Amino acid sequence: MRAFFMQTENPAGRILYVTGNPNSNRLIILKEEKALYQKVDTNLNFVDREKKVEEFWKENHIFEKSMENRKEGPTYTFYDGPPTANGKPHIGHVLTRVIKDMIPRYRAMKGYMVPRKAGWDTHGLPVELEVEKKLGLDGKEQIEEYGMEPFIQQCKESVWKYKGMWEDFSSTVGFWADMEHPYVTYEDNYIESEWWALKEIWNKGLLYKGFKIVPYCPRCGTPLSSQEVSQGYKLVKERSAIARFKVVGEDAYFLAWTTTPWTLPSNVALCVNPDETYCKVKAADGYTYYMAEALLDKVLGKLAKEEEPAYEVLETYKGKDLEYKEYEPLFKCTGDYVASKGKKAHYLVCDNYVTMSDGTGIVHIAPAFGEDDSRVGREYDLPFVQFVDGKGDLTAETPYAGVFVKKADPMVLADLEKEGKLFDAPKFEHDYPHCWRCDTPLIYYARESWFIKMTAVKDDLIRNNNTINWIPESIGKGRFGDWLENVQDWEISRNRYWGTPLNIWECSCGHMESVGSRQDLYEKTGDERAKTVELHRPYIDELTMKCPECGGTMHRVPEVIDCWFDSGAMPFAQHHYPFENQELFKQQFPANFISEAVDQTRGWFYSLLAESTLLFNQAPYKNVIVLGHVQDENGQKMSKSKGNAVDPFDALQTYGADAIRWYFYINSAPWLPNRFHGKAVVEGQRKFMSTLWNTYAFFVLYANIDNFDATKYTLDYDKLPVMDKWLLSKLNTMVKTVDEDLGSYKIPEAARALQEFVDDMSNWYVRRSRERFWAKGMEQDKINAYMTLYTALVTVAKAAAPMIPFMTEDIYQNLVRSIDANAPESIHLCDYPKVNEAWIDKDLEANMEELLEIVVLGRACRNTANIKNRQPIGTMYVKAEKKMDKFYTDIIADELNVKEVKFADDVESFISYSFKPQLRTVGPKYGKLLNGIRTALSEIDGTAAMKELRENGVLTLDIDGNKVELAEEDLLIETAQTEGYVTETDGETSVVLDTNLTPELIQEGFVREIISKVQTMRKEAGFEVMDKIIVYAKDNDKIMDIMKANQDEIKREVLAENIILGEAEGYTKEWNINKEAVTLGVSKVQEEN
Repeated sequence: MRAFFMQTENPAGRILYVTGNPNSNRLIILKEEKALYQKVDTNLNFVDREKKVEEFWKENHIFEKSMENRKEGPTYTFYDGPPTANGKPHIGHVLTRVIKDMIPRYRAMKGYMVPRKAGWDTHGLPVELEVEKKLGLDGKEQIEEYGMEPFIQQCKESVWKYKGMWEDFSSTVGFWADMEHPYVTYEDNYIESEWWALKEIWNKGLLYKGFKIVPYCPRCGTPLSSQEVSQGYKLVKERSAIARFKVVGEDAYFLAWTTTPWTLPSNVALCVNPDETYCKVKAADGYTYYMAEALLDKVLGKLAKEEEPAYEVLETYKGKDLEYKEYEPLFKCTGDYVASKGKKAHYLVCDNYVTMSDGTGIVHIAPAFGEDDSRVGREYDLPFVQFVDGKGDLTAETPYAGVFVKKADPMVLADLEKEGKLFDAPKFEHDYPHCWRCDTPLIYYARESWFIKMTAVKDDLIRNNNTINWIPESIGKGRFGDWLENVQDWEISRNRYWGTPLNIWECSCGHMESVGSRQDLYEKTGDERAKTVELHRPYIDELTMKCPECGGTMHRVPEVIDCWFDSGAMPFAQHHYPFENQELFKQQFPANFISEAVDQTRGWFYSLLAESTLLFNQAPYKNVIVLGHVQDENGQKMSKSKGNAVDPFDALQTYGADAIRWYFYINSAPWLPNRFHGKAVVEGQRKFMSTLWNTYAFFVLYANIDNFDATKYTLDYDKLPVMDKWLLSKLNTMVKTVDEDLGSYKIPEAARALQEFVDDMSNWYVRRSRERFWAKGMEQDKINAYMTLYTALVTVAKAAAPMIPFMTEDIYQNLVRSIDANAPESIHLCDYPKVNEAWIDKDLEANMEELLEIVVLGRACRNTANIKNRQPIGTMYVKAEKKMDKFYTDIIADELNVKEVKFADDVESFISYSFKPQLRTVGPKYGKLLNGIRTALSEIDGTAAMKELRENGVLTLDIDGNKVELAEEDLLIETAQTEGYVTETDGETSVVLDTNLTPELIQEGFVREIISKVQTMRKEAGFEVMDKIIVYAKDNDKIMDIMKANQDEIKREVLAENIILGEAEGYTKEWNINKEAVTLGVSKVQEEN
């Protein structure tokens, strides 16, 4: 028990320093004064504390000061990928926010000026769909009836629906960014910068209008880019069609397969592979068919009957032989339409894209609905038939007018069946693209669209990508690299309303002009409105210009652009470049760091690289951390419909921001899926945050008792004992490791280094040094302990500040600012800790590591022998790579409660080894020598043999003049421990415990158990730490004899004035102490009046 010198608090919150004679109940008040440090509440509910820190940051403008303080430092640019403020944050946004916040905090502490401009992505379909829902509109026709101008105004308001929620969310998470001056993609200056970019691309001949098959959403009425399509695939079950196409002039049919029956009314040709073999066959169903030889059995096999084969081959051909062979139109409407256009159709064409993996080897061609179809159609000059309108409904020419394409499928199949034109309608399962915004099935649809010719800059894209440090590299080289290798032209236009207007004006004569700025627009239109008009539809559409070619009036084309172009333009458009801030742009481009989730590989990561390559021919970012998706605890994707989605506000309110931040940092590599659940967050909090907090609370408790002001002392390294030097060595090793890891974006590695150090500091340094803080007075050893622990706490707080910014601020304010008014106002205004290489002692760290390894093995020996820790043991023998001096062996002895630790070269004498041959391996190798080997092994010196095996990797025997070498896998090795000894081995280190207990050791063990039980009863009885007591015992003579023989020690340890044997009063309890039943009692000594 520590010396009788204690601290209490009176109601005024002042500290009373009291002392007294342990054998008296009188207390003497020495002094009364304000505590140096605020008392630390050891409850682990950090949420309320975080709110106070958040308020402190806001009230004192700490973020703004962190920017101001570093304005002269080198620039380290972070780009924030803009979220849309008309959607709520989800738990995945916590992950992106905490990674995007931590690296800039770290860099700011390293002395960099880190621009962190927040942004809002404000255009695009999500906003329009939200407004449509709000206004009760459905589709483009109703929008135009409602009016484009009021619709646009509604969109502009809608984008800010959840702005306040996003700002609260970001503040709660501790995400620092300039939200007072964000970039907003709908602002005119931002749009003007995009117009400059588009004109640059136009001038390079890379922006063109094309007639192309595009993935198209009929619900939204707009095409999708390839990166958008990739986000919406779903597994669907559908029915395909194998149709009979009647050959002209023959009683025979071509069998052709399609997965989209709704395209059959637009059929104009059938395609075969020119190099494959095709057959004309008489089938068992009575029909004559043409189809690919390779697929005959697969398609026709089911027609076979008992006495009759499925088919008989009549003739064979190469696909090329069938070219131009004609067939009758499957639908009359198609034949009539083609005839009206005066073009030839409904014949066989050839192309190598036709494969033998599925279908019949004959493919139906509808040039309006497929890229390969369109290409083949151009090559053969086939007529263009598009019997589907912009809403995805079949047109009036067909029997299915007004029916949505997917709903027309069963109707088409039914009609073909009725007319005898359907051979089969097999069900199949495949991934089909759906609109990622509204969930409607997409159709591949021929449209006039505007494209950026990315294929022309493919080599530049790949070269620039190779300069980026992708974390992990596998995504940059793999997923993203593969995407670039197969890059398609960027379908940039959208037939919508709320977006950046495409800056092309077109004349009916075909002449087109691109406008690159307001000034350019004014010069071309002569209209004063060009200087101030809002750069959105419908306002910009009102400005026209005179055609320089024919004198006609040029109008802006109706399209707006893909909102991914908006977000990809943020490096320059946020600065209104090139119209303003040219130097600022150059200073902040390219970004040093960006981070978003893995789905952005085909979204923002791509649009940034695409635009930067087109405009500046360099990568727009140097380092990118790709983040995995957040899943539930079972590894399932979170969704509201499944009921497994976690509300980020609920999670933050339950666990606090630091705990969730820490979980995301240490749980796994950032790019792997994160399984988010409360148990994991709490466990991470317990292992690191709680340990750090409790160590800090320990320091404050005793520093307040001793009125220890760290500013009045220095840390004199040369005067420090070994344990202090060890902690400072580990501290500086940790700082060096964490600094290097964060500098190279190794986040889990940095977190683990912090966690390991805090564990060492708490569970080894403080535990071993506790009594130094309890010593009387202020001797040098106590000063050393205080200064070492103070230095470690302040340094680890600074090292961890970018990761757990709230708790570290709390610790810093109490430990540093409370005693040093000149210290930086916030931990986040401090420099990152610098490593002191002179204090790193690798030999010392290795020795302590070995000591800890020996302690672990010793505890394992105790567990094996089933001897409690309170039972002293006589001797422990250790075999290790090197012997340790008395400082270390004393620690081992104290930790393991052993009287003596002896280092021995050979602890093998406590273990006996016996060997037998492993028949499975020795038999095939040595055959007839097996019996001789068995005999030799039974007679061998086990200890010597084991040593030879360990040193050489083999055991060599001479069997009748034959050399036999046996490796470990050739031997069955049994170990037996010498009676009275327990052994544990790990690698080169072995420990042997002498478990033979003398009567003296057994009695000492009883004494320790008795003291422990009495201390437990003191607490259970509600006695104060300094209350004097009387101890009672009865009903066991052995225990009473031991208590009588050791009464002085027992009385000293439990603050007892007397021990009364043979009776039990006060608070009593029955115990079983080492299988001895006894009743103990405790009562408090009444204070004198």
